[in-house]
Order: sequence, then C-alpha cells, then structure tokens
Amino acid sequence: MILVNTDFVSGKTIETIEMVRGSIIQSKNIGRDIMSGLKTIVGGELKGYSQMMTEARAIATRRMVEQAEELGADGIINVRYATSSIMSGAAEILVWGTAVKFV
Repeated sequence: MILVNTDFVSGKTIETIEMVRGSIIQSKNIGRDIMSGLKTIVGGELKGYSQMMTEARAIATRRMVEQAEELGADGIINVRYATSSIMSGAAEILVWGTAVKFV
C-alpha cells in the first residue's frame, strides 16, 4: 500500500475510491506520568509520551490502511494526521486520506 501526502502518485494514473480513516484514543499511564512529572522539573523530551504517540499513530495508520485494503485500494493519497485532547490525560490521533486504485 502506497501512502503519500500529495494528491498524486508519480508515474501512476489513479481512480478515486473514497475517503478512509483510522483513529485511536490513547490515555496516559501512571508510570509515564511519574517519570514525565520528574522530567518537567529539569526540562527535555518526554520520551515515554513520544513513544506512546508514535505507537498511537502507527495503530491509527494501520486501521486506515485496513479500511483501504477492504475497498481494494492500491494506495492512499492526501494523507493527513490530527491530534486533539479528548479529556485530561487522553488524546485522539486521527489519520485520513483518499483511497485510490491504480489504472
């Protein structure tokens, strides 16, 4: 599955299928909270949260790709990501794009 954030794939003629998406709501955990709280005293990257968000993006992307595969897509164009706070300690990762078939 080809994923691009452009509205084309070089060298390919495409047929639009439909918009596909994937999402996950990820919450913090107590272990990461304690270590991150200590890290905010001295500053720097909160590696536990960075890892958590990387994993959440991968899950959301996988869900989007699975939806595109069910539609028989060869790729997804115009891929975009958004993050929003759902409640204190939880964030939603949303990814979406347009499933396409190569003709």
